[in-house]
Amino acid sequence: MKLGRSVGTVVASRKDASLDSLKLLIVVDLSTTLEREGGYVVAGDSVGAGVGEVIFYATGSSARQTAVTKDRPVDAVIMAIVDSFDIEGRSTRLA
Repeated sequence: MKLGRSVGTVVASRKDASLDSLKLLIVVDLSTTLEREGGYVVAGDSVGAGVGEVIFYATGSSARQTAVTKDRPVDAVIMAIVDSFDIEGRSTRLA
């Protein structure tokens, strides 16, 4: 799993039929201090995330393990909206 932030949406009127009804969001990687880190990825949304939310996402074959993405040609999936996390005694609360 990777920590990221959804920063935009993708609209694709022509796509493979297996992607119909799948919401696509643009995600940027985040460090544990919530700084942008790395590039962007387009991810299918399995949890109803919105733009601006901090999320956990998976890539590769793991992206096809959710009920929403099973048997779909996706390489990234948002699978959790982060409320808070603790690292080395430092708590970060987002919600």
